[in-house]
Amino acid sequence: MLLDTAALYFRAFHGLPETITAPDGTPVNAVRGLLDIIARLVDEFAPTDLVACWDDAWRPRWRVALVPSYKAHRLAEAGDGERPDVEVVPEALTRQIPIIREALEALGIAVVGAADHEADDVIGTLAATASTPVDVVTSDRDLYQVIDDERGVRVISTARGMRDLELVTDEVVQGKYGVRADRYADFATLRGDPSDGLPGVAGIGEKTAAALLGRFGDLDGVLAAGRTTSSGIPAGQAAKLRAGEEYARTAVTAVRVVRDLPLGDVDAAIALPDAARAAGEALAERWDLGGSMTRVLAALGRAGGPA
Repeated sequence: MLLDTAALYFRAFHGLPETITAPDGTPVNAVRGLLDIIARLVDEFAPTDLVACWDDAWRPRWRVALVPSYKAHRLAEAGDGERPDVEVVPEALTRQIPIIREALEALGIAVVGAADHEADDVIGTLAATASTPVDVVTSDRDLYQVIDDERGVRVISTARGMRDLELVTDEVVQGKYGVRADRYADFATLRGDPSDGLPGVAGIGEKTAAALLGRFGDLDGVLAAGRTTSSGIPAGQAAKLRAGEEYARTAVTAVRVVRDLPLGDVDAAIALPDAARAAGEALAERWDLGGSMTRVLAALGRAGGPA
């Protein structure tokens, strides 16, 4: 099970009141919410391995070089322009991220990131190299591109909330969008995605993008058809594709998740040795994590047992 960790702790933060605090007044609603989410997922889906995939860079420089608007709407004010990109994150959540990291590591949950890459890229790499079925937990549609029914890679989507989890397979993607999961990145490139600051090819909407990919196979085929008078594409549509070709060829690299990061060996097997249980209990006392820590300790103990 691969967790899109930031997506989950943002959901936890917005789902629970900030009045949930530690004895020193530090908000811990996101910490407690994330622990409850993990406990629920482990109990319901019974993974043997668990990785908290981490955004070492939420807006990688190489993606911005390809598409300058990439996630630009999420930037905080940079003042003198010399500060690195800073994401707009509520201060009450920012204070909790180190506690989240400490809790995950104390529980023996593998936390994996990669320099100048997003959690999506870590997920893409681990999903591509896994020798067993994989569940990817995210609210991000971009990760539909890693779905592979043949290899048992699916998405557990939290987009509708933890009470209404959706299991997304290739069949589901085709039913929703009319494209195969392995063409989702091409589809998103053509259509665009405002949530990531990706404008798409002007004039090419969701239905048109799906129809073109269904007819011509992939992005290269669609763009080639736009340059070929014998393709049968209406003249206006072909003109839009030609006008947007340079953007599309550049943007698709930013849209596609990386699948070959040098992550090394990742020990993700779920286990709960006495030291991890003691560390979790100590954190629970320090930050008043109460039943949330109790539940995740119980879930991990049932899944992995003593190390």
